[in-house]
Amino acid sequence: MSKHSFPSLAALGNQLALLAIVGTLSYAFFDQLYFGELPCPLCLMQRIGFVIIGFALVLNIRCGAHSAHYGWGIIGGLVGMTVSLRQVLLHILPGDKGFGKTFLELHFYTWAFVAYLGLLAGIAILLMLPNRDVRSRSWFANALIIAFILLVLGNLVSTLLECGIGACADDPSKYEGWLWLRSRFNF
Repeated sequence: MSKHSFPSLAALGNQLALLAIVGTLSYAFFDQLYFGELPCPLCLMQRIGFVIIGFALVLNIRCGAHSAHYGWGIIGGLVGMTVSLRQVLLHILPGDKGFGKTFLELHFYTWAFVAYLGLLAGIAILLMLPNRDVRSRSWFANALIIAFILLVLGNLVSTLLECGIGACADDPSKYEGWLWLRSRFNF
């Protein structure tokens, strides 16, 4: 692909899917930091599902489309979709307020389930496209990959500060790992 040519449909699909994941992880991270909504263990597992799909898309964009990359994306989508469905079913009883705030009348775990369905459908469509030339070194692809990697690192640090090296609290209210670090090193 030349420097000024329009990317193939498959390349554009991979980049748009990665953009959706960057947007999803960014909003979840923003909600955590700005509104103080600490993610529960199931929420963290859902983020892991998005990260797995994102890494599969990054591999496609950098190394070219490969069925193994899409396979990892499908596995990440199935894991995340299963976890988000489990959380939806935990809060489906009448009168249950659910966990966390809502966005457009639905909880984040419900939106995560919808996003996983859309991403899995998108991956299925990308697998059917005839043109598999998806490698890109464009500024847009580079910016997406850098943003994705920074979000993954930020979420990793945030999770370590929230949970420490042990199990996360079921209903987190404070950064346990940060409190442990402060007490351990007196700062």
